[in-house]
Amino acid sequence: MLIKICSVSAAALVVMIVIRKYREYKWGRCKSKRNMKNKTVVITGANCGLGKATALELAQRGARVILACRDPEKAQKALIDVRSRSNNGVLKIMELDLSSFDSIKNFAKEFVRSEEQLDVLINNAGVFQCPFMTTKEGFEMQFGVNHLGHFLLTKLLLEKLKQSAPSRIVVVSSALYKTGCLNFETLNSKSDYDKKMAYKNSKLANALFTRELAKRLKGSDVSVYAISPGMVWTNLGRYISISWWKMIALAPFALFFVRTPYQGCQTILHCAISEDVEGESGCYYSNCKKEPYAKNALDDKVAKKLWDISEEYCQKAKH
Repeated sequence: MLIKICSVSAAALVVMIVIRKYREYKWGRCKSKRNMKNKTVVITGANCGLGKATALELAQRGARVILACRDPEKAQKALIDVRSRSNNGVLKIMELDLSSFDSIKNFAKEFVRSEEQLDVLINNAGVFQCPFMTTKEGFEMQFGVNHLGHFLLTKLLLEKLKQSAPSRIVVVSSALYKTGCLNFETLNSKSDYDKKMAYKNSKLANALFTRELAKRLKGSDVSVYAISPGMVWTNLGRYISISWWKMIALAPFALFFVRTPYQGCQTILHCAISEDVEGESGCYYSNCKKEPYAKNALDDKVAKKLWDISEEYCQKAKH
């Protein structure tokens, strides 16, 4: 009986390993061997998770990587770790708090002053399903950081990107954008706040922003891409509390669906460096492949309105 149980368990383990390997294969991997020496890349939220994994990949390819992080101490630890695993590239820390327009402006001003070029901007940092809270300027945190902060940062760095063309912008969205629905009347409403929907809406804003920005950059040789990294095991879920028994119940699910930061950053890397995406500005990528946008991201009027409102918010915050 014991031998039979062991045989069944071993067979089940083999099946799970095979399924996992198959899923990893389907997730895709950046195949480009492009050398990034003499290229400058800014990565927001580069102290952990996807940002840190992307920083390592680009450093290994010889890039000058700017770790744009809110916490300099955590950024320093990340830099030391990345450097210990890569003797290539140049790493630099610059403080950036995407929940503060003043911090964003200071970062952009210092970057433009100190750096000669910007070849790739990776808008990666994000907040996931936090309780209702606001940015320094009073905007709902998920919309404020995931979209609005990156909107302002990108606009302030556009001239440097144009001067460095051909250059790229990678916007880290999520497949969850497909069930988002922007209501411009309740973007900052505490009474209407749903943390899950707010995250989806911020990721929809990323997709709409990418499409609208691509239109405005046409002919500039600056390309922009929206990407989904898939479900990745990072500290992004720090506001989510799960009981021990749920963790056990979800373990098999995690085995089949949750990626490591290295696996998750592959589509970011693909859109940042691959020759295959040239001429595809404004498109959405998942698993290192171009995918069609969901219907809610194809409304040009909503994309234009989001742009106008975002500009208005950024202008108001000046006063």
